[in-house]
Amino acid sequence: MARLRVPRRRGRPRTRPDVVLADMAYSSRVIRGHLRDRGIRAVIPIRADQSIHRLRRGSRGGRPPSVDRAAYKRRNAVERCINRLKQW
Repeated sequence: MARLRVPRRRGRPRTRPDVVLADMAYSSRVIRGHLRDRGIRAVIPIRADQSIHRLRRGSRGGRPPSVDRAAYKRRNAVERCINRLKQW
């Protein structure tokens, strides 16, 4: 995550994007904390085992992270398109 770069037309690439769209594999507390510290909004759905663990902790589990479902669907569509292109 520290090597994240967003290319621009001119100049240096940005190192702090507005939003990071990621798969469920990247929903760890460390990654979310890193993004939060840098002021980057994370669109990462939470894994089932994480939500069960949070619920088991009760009120100490905290609120579940919000996910923009429309943005995540667009990420999924792009990923499926790229996978289809790789097959050919």
